[in-house]
Amino acid sequence: MARRGNWGAGFWERFGRYDANLKQALTNRHVLWLHAVSVGEAKLLMRLIKAIEPRAPNLKFVVSTTTTTGMDELRELPPYISKIYYPIDRSRFVGRALATVHPDAVVLFETEIWPNFIWRAQKNGIPMFLANARLSERSYRGYRRFGFLFRPLFASFDGVGTQSEADAARLRDVGCRPNAIHVVGNLKYDGAAGIGRRTLDVPGLLQKVGVAKDVPILIGGSTHEGEEILLAEIAQRLRTHFPDLFLILVPRHFERSNDVARKLRDRGVKLAFRAAITPTTQCAPGEVDCLLVNTTGELLQFYQHATVAFVGKSLTSEGGQNPVEPGSLGKAMVFGPNMQNFSEIARQFVEKNGAIQVTDAQMLEKVLHELLREPQKRAELGGNARLVVSENLGAIDRTADFILEKLKSLEIYVVPLPVAQKPGPITERQPQA
Repeated sequence: MARRGNWGAGFWERFGRYDANLKQALTNRHVLWLHAVSVGEAKLLMRLIKAIEPRAPNLKFVVSTTTTTGMDELRELPPYISKIYYPIDRSRFVGRALATVHPDAVVLFETEIWPNFIWRAQKNGIPMFLANARLSERSYRGYRRFGFLFRPLFASFDGVGTQSEADAARLRDVGCRPNAIHVVGNLKYDGAAGIGRRTLDVPGLLQKVGVAKDVPILIGGSTHEGEEILLAEIAQRLRTHFPDLFLILVPRHFERSNDVARKLRDRGVKLAFRAAITPTTQCAPGEVDCLLVNTTGELLQFYQHATVAFVGKSLTSEGGQNPVEPGSLGKAMVFGPNMQNFSEIARQFVEKNGAIQVTDAQMLEKVLHELLREPQKRAELGGNARLVVSENLGAIDRTADFILEKLKSLEIYVVPLPVAQKPGPITERQPQA
């Protein structure tokens, strides 16, 4: 919190102290509490609410997050949906939070396992759900190693929506009840299909820093330490063949921007900060060759104008970032070898020729040169990526369905869904073990 700044607003909510307005809004209401740790999960949460809300009109939604950037995303929701910070996982704080919110059920996104919160909810008889659940090999080994602690936690979930059969098998092995598990697919495909609420005039911004229309644009999205420098050096060499090439860098953590800018300037990069662009800004052509985006929540808007997109945290870091967003926009997409957090999604994109996975910086430069030179290749990659996304839609509706079934058993009114509109089971095109 100290590193990211802007922590004062809502500070006491982290200790389970919420204002009187929240208490009043929740009095005598059926409440569904949904928690998303940060920005990406917050977007999925918003889509899930849109799927549940029409079918549970008497339900009051409370949404929470742990980060200030996540809260910025949640503020896009209508004002009648209550937004709070998730309490620190100490028994006293979570007890105070649950006593205030008094939820009928809780939905946690992507295996957010906080023991004290789950223990207290279990003690209070509150149904718990996991949405878009997955287990990496590393997490799986850890949960198995400390099974005496985690097996009872996983067994307490009433419903678990997993991304794949492989995730379902791992979750069963660490303690989830088999009858609670639903293989629904990855919600991130649906999440990408629903983004685009905000409007940002990217061409207008680029014009202000001297970038002409129709120049090739290379975007590094959600980059991590070391990747910005690599991309900047590659871009400088590529300008031998593509003189107008413009680089846009969007670090995953915007608070790194000053350090990144210093390193880039030391290498001769002529950059401008996104946040410094004002209505009066006007740079001459060639004065800026790199835009460093030091704001949050705008990556998708920049992806829309990419000639080629590089997905970060995949070359100099491990884990990878979400490739579905540029894929859903039909952009030619490249990522590195380290896509552990999105391994199944990355596999589908690569196998169906919707993305190129490189092994190192040298291969990245070669692939970028090829894609910038061949518009037909870019179009082919982008079209295939869109097809992968469209083939994997529906996980949001399947997740909403099993949550609503439980809510009905709690005597919460749920609008019956016509048989023709009921979400079907996951199909064979979804990732299998």
